Amino acid sequence: MIILALDTAGVDCAASVYDSSRNTVLGEASDMIGKGHAEHLMGIVDRALDQAGVQLSDVERVAVTIGPGSFTGIRVGVAAARGFALSLGVPAVGITTLAVMAEAERERSPGRQVLAAMDAKRNEIYLQAFDADGTPLDEARAVTVEDAQAFAASFHGVVTGSATPLLRPDATGEHSNHFPISIVARLAAAADPSSGKPKPLYLRGPDAKPQAGFAIARV
Repeated sequence: MIILALDTAGVDCAASVYDSSRNTVLGEASDMIGKGHAEHLMGIVDRALDQAGVQLSDVERVAVTIGPGSFTGIRVGVAAARGFALSLGVPAVGITTLAVMAEAERERSPGRQVLAAMDAKRNEIYLQAFDADGTPLDEARAVTVEDAQAFAASFHGVVTGSATPLLRPDATGEHSNHFPISIVARLAAAADPSSGKPKPLYLRGPDAKPQAGFAIARV
C-alpha cells in the first residue's frame, strides 16, 4: 500500500511517500518554515512524490498529523489530507503528534513506556502516556505543569518532547517536538481507515483553562 503522509502541525512542513508492503520510505521532503504551511505544502508533496518516483494517483491512503500543535497548521494539513483523499477516492487517517513522538522515542528506547509531553505554554503541558508496545494508556490532554509533574514523578518510563525539562529536571541534551515524517506514514499503515475523516485535535480553545484532577492509567 502506498501512503502519502503530511505534517503541518508544528514548525515543519513535511510529506512522505511510504510503501507499507515493503516497509520502505520511497521519498520524503521537509522544510522547517514556522509559518506559511498553506503556501508550501503542495510543493513539499511534489518533491516527495518526485523523489519516490510515483504519481499522486498511485497513493492508496493519506495520513496527516492532527495535533496538538499549531492551530492554523493543523487546519491546513487536515484540509489537504481530506482533499487528496476525496479526489483519489482513498481513505484518510489522522495521527496525533503525541503518538508520533512516542513512536520515535520507542525506536530509540525499545521495551520502555513513553510519556510524550509538549510544552503548551500558559502553565500547561500536552501529555499522553504510551505502553511499551505503543498502546495509549490514556487520552491526550492539556494539564497544568504541576499535575504533569506529579504524574511524571511516579512514571518509570522515558519522557520525550519539549516539556521534558519541566518534568525531568535532570534531563540532558536537546528536547523538542520534532520527529521523522516517515513515522507518521508507518503508523498510518496500521491505523483503522474506517474511523472517519481526520479531524483536528484541539486540546484547548483560546480561552480554555488548564484541566484539573489529572488522572492517567497507571501500570
